Amino acid sequence: MVIADTGFFFGLADRNDSWHDRCVAAYRALNEGLVTTWPVVTEAAYLIAKYLGESYRQRFLEQTFAESFTLFDIGTKHGTRILELSRRYSDLPMDLADASLVLLAEHLGHGRILSTDMRDFGAYRWKNHAPFENLLPAEEK
Repeated sequence: MVIADTGFFFGLADRNDSWHDRCVAAYRALNEGLVTTWPVVTEAAYLIAKYLGESYRQRFLEQTFAESFTLFDIGTKHGTRILELSRRYSDLPMDLADASLVLLAEHLGHGRILSTDMRDFGAYRWKNHAPFENLLPAEEK
């Protein structure tokens, strides 16, 4: 399964977003499922509603509840690790959605991700040393 970040979901939804074509191409090229976390879904739903409108948010939530992707369950048992990550990356700063994806990578044993956040996911390390492999190509210059 490939990890999906907020920016990827937003890029899929917004046809005017500079990432849209790359997000669609990456989604179509997938030969495995997507996995994300509730903090990412919450963040994506908020941003989609704010910038694209309620009907777009409804479609995103319909896809979520139709199980178009897998949701990794973050629980209180993960609290210690999330706090450690938040402290370690406080200079960025790391939000809860990003911390949950680092935790997810540690759970999966890989850091293959679809993210528009090149800076943060270029800096984050899962298991404290392994870099993420962003499968979403950066913008060509």
